[in-house]
Amino acid sequence: MSYEWLTLWGYVPEFLKAGWLTLQVTLLAFVLAIFLGLVAALASMSPLGVVRFLARAYVEVIRNTPVLLQIFIVFFGLPSAGIALDAYWAGVIALGLNVGAYLSEVFRAGIQSVPRGQLEAAAILGLERAQIMSEIVLPQAARAVYPAIVNYLIQLLLGTSLLSAIALPELTGTATVINSRTLLYVQTFAVVLVAYLVLSNVLSWVASRLGAKLFHPPLVVPPRARFGAFALRRANRA
Repeated sequence: MSYEWLTLWGYVPEFLKAGWLTLQVTLLAFVLAIFLGLVAALASMSPLGVVRFLARAYVEVIRNTPVLLQIFIVFFGLPSAGIALDAYWAGVIALGLNVGAYLSEVFRAGIQSVPRGQLEAAAILGLERAQIMSEIVLPQAARAVYPAIVNYLIQLLLGTSLLSAIALPELTGTATVINSRTLLYVQTFAVVLVAYLVLSNVLSWVASRLGAKLFHPPLVVPPRARFGAFALRRANRA
C-alpha cells in the first residue's frame, strides 16, 4: 500500500497544475456567468417583447439541454462556423453560458423581491432609472441572492470535471491520464476527490468571508459572533 501511494507522490506536480487550471476555469467561467445572468435577467424584464423573447429563449434552451452537449457544441461545433477555440476557452465559454442561464433566474427573482414602493419613492425623488437600479435595486437584490450565487459557484467548480471529455487537463482529466499510467484506480481518484473537497471548501470559506465584509449587517455570521449571541440569550433568560 505504501508503495502505491509513493508512486502517486511523483505525480503531485501534475495534480497541483491540474488543480490550478481547474480553479482558473472556474473563476473565469463564473465571471462570464454573472455577466450573462445579469444581462439576461434585465432583458427578461424589458418592455420590448423581442428582447424578452431572446432572453427567455436563451434560458430555456440552456436549462433544458445537457451541459455536456453544450460543451461539445462549443468545442466541436463552432469551428464549422469559423470560430476555433481550444479546450480551455471552449470550457470557459460553455460553462459560463450554462451557469449564466441559471443565474439569470436567480437575479430576476432577487430584483423582483425589492418592494415596489421603494422604486416609486425613488422615482418621486427624481432619481433616474439607471440610478434606481444601481443604487437601490441591485444592492438589495445582491444580498438576497448571494447564498444562491455561491452555491452555483461550487456547482460550476464541480462541473469542470466534464471538460475532461474535450481533453482539458483539469483534475478529472489529469487523474484519468495518471490512472492509465499507474492503474492505481482507488488511490488516483481518491486524491482527486480530496482535491475537489479542498477547493470547494476553500471557495465556500472565501465567499463566506466576502459576504461578511460586503453586507452590513454581515450576511454570514462568524462562529464567534453566533456563540456570543447564544451566550447573551442564555444570560438574559437566567
